[in-house]
Order: sequence, then C-alpha cells, then structure tokens
Amino acid sequence: MAITNNPPAGDFLGHPKGLFVCFFTEMWERFSFYGMKALLLLYLLKYHLFTDDLGYDLLGAYGGLVYAVPVIGGLLADRYLGMRKAVVLGGVLLVLGHLGMAFEGEQARLVDGVVVRDEGALQVFYLSLALIIMGVGFLKPNISTIVGRLYPPNDPRLDSGFTLFYAGINVGAMFASLVCAFLGETYGWKYGFGAAGIGMVAGLVMFLWGQKYLMGHAEPNDPARLREKVGPISREWLIYLGSFGGVLVVWQLIQRTWTVHGAMHLIALAFTAWFVWFLVRKCSRKEREQMVALVLLIFGVLIFFALYEQTYGSWVTFTDRMLTKDLFGLAIADYVPAVPWAIYSLGLSPLLMIAALMASDRGRPGLAKALVSLLAIGLAVAITHDVVMVPQTAGSLTFLGAFFIVILSPIFAWLWPWLDRRGLNPSKPVKMAIGLVFAGLAFVPMMWAAESASGGQMASVWWLVLAYFVLEIGEMCLSPIGLSAVTQLSVARVVGLMMGAFWLATAYSEVLAAQFGKLASLDLVEGAGVDMALAGEKYGGLFELMLWIGVGSGIVYLLISPLVRRWMHDIR
Repeated sequence: MAITNNPPAGDFLGHPKGLFVCFFTEMWERFSFYGMKALLLLYLLKYHLFTDDLGYDLLGAYGGLVYAVPVIGGLLADRYLGMRKAVVLGGVLLVLGHLGMAFEGEQARLVDGVVVRDEGALQVFYLSLALIIMGVGFLKPNISTIVGRLYPPNDPRLDSGFTLFYAGINVGAMFASLVCAFLGETYGWKYGFGAAGIGMVAGLVMFLWGQKYLMGHAEPNDPARLREKVGPISREWLIYLGSFGGVLVVWQLIQRTWTVHGAMHLIALAFTAWFVWFLVRKCSRKEREQMVALVLLIFGVLIFFALYEQTYGSWVTFTDRMLTKDLFGLAIADYVPAVPWAIYSLGLSPLLMIAALMASDRGRPGLAKALVSLLAIGLAVAITHDVVMVPQTAGSLTFLGAFFIVILSPIFAWLWPWLDRRGLNPSKPVKMAIGLVFAGLAFVPMMWAAESASGGQMASVWWLVLAYFVLEIGEMCLSPIGLSAVTQLSVARVVGLMMGAFWLATAYSEVLAAQFGKLASLDLVEGAGVDMALAGEKYGGLFELMLWIGVGSGIVYLLISPLVRRWMHDIR
C-alpha cells in the first residue's frame, strides 16, 4: 500500500526530503558492505587459515555475485515489488547476513601440518555471505532508482541530487574502513563484522522511518498483480520466499568458487554470441556503430575495475605484509584512542538527521540547518581524529579510496564544465583512455614499495597513499562514463539488457581481479615470517603487469577514440 497519507510538504536544503532518507540509507548500507569487504580477505587468511589462492578465489566469487544479482533484483522491483518493498527486503537480508558474519566459531589451527577448521562456523559464514549478496541485489539497484523518481521530469536539481547521494556512498565507505576494519583487526573479527551489522540496522530503521518522504514514488506499478494468488500464496510472498530460496542456492555456489567463475566465462561467451547476432540481424548501420561503441566503453570499464579491485585484494595483503601502517605517527603524551571517534559521530548522525527533517516539517528551518551543520562538523572532526591519531591497519587503510573520491569530486565537478565551456571537454573514449592510464600508473608507487620492502624492511605507507591518489584520479575521469553511456548509446529495445550487461561486466571484473591477485599468492607457514625478498618479487611482478595492462589499454583507447567518437554519432 502506498504510504502517502499527509505527506510532508516542501523541500529541505533545496532538495526533496526523500533524498536525505535515501542518502542515509545508502550511507549505512555502504558502511556495512565496505566494512565487511575491508575485513573479508584478511579474515579468511588469518582466522580460517585459507591459502592466498583460496582467499582470492572466494573474494572474486563473492564480488562477481554481488554485482550480478542486482540485475535480478532490479528486474523484480520494476515488474512486481516496487522499489520501496525491494529496498526493505534487501535491508532485512543484509542485516541478517552482516550479523551472521559476527559469529566466528573456533579459529582454524594446524594439527600435524593439516589445517583443521570449524566447519559449522564456515557454513554460517558462507550462509551470511549469501544473505549479503541477495540483500545487495535487492537494495543497491533500487535505492538509486528512488532518488531519480523523487524529482519531476527535467528538474535541473537532479544532477546535484545524485551528487549528494553518491557523497553518501563514499562517506559510508570511508568510515566503514576506519571503524569496522580497525575494530576487527584490533579487538576481534566479530566486533568489526558486528559493527557492519549494526550499521545496516541503522540504515534499515532510517528507511522505514522515512518512507513518508518518498511521496509514493517507490510503490509497485501494479499492486493488484502483486496480490494475485500463485497457488496458495500471493505473488508478493512468492517473491519473498523465492529470495530466500535464492539465498540457499548462492550459499552452495559461494562454496564452489569454480562454478561462479565458470558461469561468468559462459555468460561472457553467450553475451558475445548474442551481440554479434543482434548487430548483424537487427541493427541499422547507425545502431550497429553506436552499439559497438557502447560495448567498447563497457569493456574499458571492465578493464578498469579489474585493476581497481586489487585495492581489496593484493593491495590489502601487500599492505598487511610489507608496509608500515601509521600515517602520521602522532601521539599526545600517552594518548591512545580506544575506539575511533567515528563510532560516536556516526551513531548520532541518524538521530540528528531525523530531528532536522522533523524540525523542517514543523516550519523551523533555522533549527533544521543547525542540526545538519552539527552533523557535518561531527563527521569532519571524527575523521580528522581517526586518520591522524588512530593507528591504522591493513584493512582500515582502504578508507583512502573513498577519502580521495570525496576530495577530488568537487574539483572534477568544476573541471568538466569549465573545460566544456572552452570546447576542451574530452569525449567519452578519451576520458576512458585517461582513466585507464591513471589506473595503470597507480601501480608504479606499489612497484617502488615492493622493491623497497624486498630488502627486509617494511616500506612506507605513503607509497600506498600516492597509489590511491593516482588511482582515484583515474576513477574521476572514468566516472562520467558507464551507466549514462548505456542509456545514450543502446538501441532502445534492448537498453535493459545492455544495462544488465554493464553490471555483469563489472561482476566479471571482480573474477578477473581475483585471478590476477593470485599471481602474487604466497605460501605462508603459520608462525613463520614473510620472506620479504620473495614477496617483493611476486608483488612487484603483479604490479608491473597491472601497470602495463592499464597504460597499454589506455593507449589503445586513445588511438581508437576518433573512430569510437564517430561511431557514437551525435552522442557526446
């Protein structure tokens, strides 16, 4: 039933109030997702004593499924559930999954040279991953769609609204690493995973409370069809039961990573065969050229994220084994913070936002703005404290990616229009080329760090900072491409299929990233130190390969950019 009774009138800070509900829901969802992801590989290697190869395989299978399942979740929401119900379902699944991750069981141990693991705890772990995968599948594609629905057609505020929304994604990702990874690696894995679960509970509560601000835009297209009986139950409950059935399927798949990897390869081959057939049989010359241009851009995104996802794979293990962790080494007397201050500022943020929206509803805009200002100041103070004063870990340092996105986004948001006014704004293929080159160059500092550490001493963490900075410049160049290209270049009758292809390409990049990461796998013996010379050689070789893949593919895209630009016809 649509929740539109006495909807609150007016905007807040120049945008629909529902935007801020979606902002905080997505912020907490990303907090839980990236908090868990920052810990995942280290948890597998250190607690369950997976080999590097097994850890990378599971990381790739998990990442692939996380980006593939939203294709199904978005389809079910469009045709049946509506976005609001899909987001709630996804939130419930995510809460169950993240809280399940907090169950550790007994730590794996070596007995006569054989690793003995708590198989019951591992099954809970796999089931929790399956719940998270299905939860992301229902929540992720639909919360973004809700944001678009909140604005009237051709509303000039839409772009800035999405800019605010994506800021929520990066704020959540940034604090996730600083909080969840720090707690997990410092106090125990269950505390890090538990914090991610509590964050998702906060996001779900925020969304349930704020449904009145969605103004009925996220309801099912045909409620009567949703109530229709399919056998003994309604179609709506059939979808809910089917989603839990999907969890059971994914639970088995995630334990057999080769099936996920193999399925991705088969899907890639099937899509290629369909695409060639569609071009030959169903497209005009203009459509054919635009579709080829689109697939080339999607393929560039695939290459980029195969490089980018090393940040949660080989970069994490390299940081753990071969880099110093403390960014500034500052301390005030004997001051050692017990927990990051972000825990407190994040905990208060939903309450402050709810209070601000309620104040706005009651005609007290001054109080509402003051509460939002207090919220922003609290988050800024917390992250400054946590970055400077809190000792970092390999997992918590993954905050650097989101941190540089937050810093660079306003600069690039100004840069592209400034260049456009002067006729210098690069075309999509050229931006793709620049993004790929920078992604490749990001591995140069990592190569230098590997060479430095191979002598036996930990290399400086500032090599990692430099690598993230260069990588995020690449992402800023590449970010205007992607989903917008799908909607602009795809033949209208297959735009949904091409959107699915875009997400499946992203999923495939996760699988490829895991396979690349395995090139730097080390056979570590529990209790023994890392052979720094061997590790430096293996990581250095991987990073050099990533350098040439990024720079090489960027040069290729730059060379073919005039042709691709011509194939795009009137699309900029």
